Amino acid sequence: MKLLVCGGAGFIGSNFVRQRVLENGDEVVVYDKLTYAGREENLEGTGAKLIVAGIEDRETMLAAVSDGIDAVVNFAAETHVDRSIQEPDAFVKTHALGTYSVVEACRQTGVPLVQISTDEVYGSIEEGSFTEESPLEGNSPYSATKAGGDMLVQSYFTTFGTDVKICRGSNSYGPYQYPEKLIPLMILNALRGDKLPVYGDGLNVRNWLFVEDFARGISAVLEGGKAGEVYNVGGPSEATNIEVVKRIVELVPGADESLITYVEDRPGHDRRYSLSAAKLKREIGWEAQVQFDEGIERTVAWYLDRKDWWEPLIDGDYRAYYERQYGARLA
Repeated sequence: MKLLVCGGAGFIGSNFVRQRVLENGDEVVVYDKLTYAGREENLEGTGAKLIVAGIEDRETMLAAVSDGIDAVVNFAAETHVDRSIQEPDAFVKTHALGTYSVVEACRQTGVPLVQISTDEVYGSIEEGSFTEESPLEGNSPYSATKAGGDMLVQSYFTTFGTDVKICRGSNSYGPYQYPEKLIPLMILNALRGDKLPVYGDGLNVRNWLFVEDFARGISAVLEGGKAGEVYNVGGPSEATNIEVVKRIVELVPGADESLITYVEDRPGHDRRYSLSAAKLKREIGWEAQVQFDEGIERTVAWYLDRKDWWEPLIDGDYRAYYERQYGARLA
């Protein structure tokens, strides 16, 4: 199979590319803008061809999809809620205009599309789990624009009959994740003896999904999903943010809970996410293989071992972002 993977140099995309190349033997073309979180280094050992462009570039996108591609998997996104609060315009451009460019290219060529989305499009849930039939309720510029992209993609199935599927994943973690996100941020701060900033009371709950499991779930939908359908790829483990941070402290040599610092919460912070993956298990047979205890140990070990990957990141754009987001909170 020849795949075009948009956003394939990012965190989840690069893990998916690695699986498809190394385990399935697929030919993969990565289409990525190489913004701050998309890096060629993430594709090490895959041999994937790389097209450097934004998905909103309609001519380049159409040419890429037309080049003998069997399916498109679209990971390309602005991904961090905190950044969407600071600079929402980039999220509108990528998730609305960019998604339109991708799905329109698929319509014109007849190439199937798997659109990668997030549990955050459903909003917060106090108890139980969201299913694919749950209403959408984006509570941040990130989740609202992702929900808009999902609806646009589904409209192409209803209106034009385009072969599209949508995967909505739980909060993912694992190797190659840019350090602005909770888990790598806490690992690297703990390694450096810096404060560990925890929003609010730390009791926000997330449904954690190891990135390799998410990649397998996407492959299951790519190969066995039905056109026009949404599939939740739900993680097997729930934990509060503070539970996650304390576990990281236990795993990082020399770290201590005295580093934990509760800071002002972010605006519109959803209290709890939880996805049911019952449909994906029932229809295709996928279920998560990695529990959180194993996954977090593997993740911390990877960051401990891969200073060559993260050390070049901790200054420059990341440092400027970190100061904007946490400087006043930690003062």
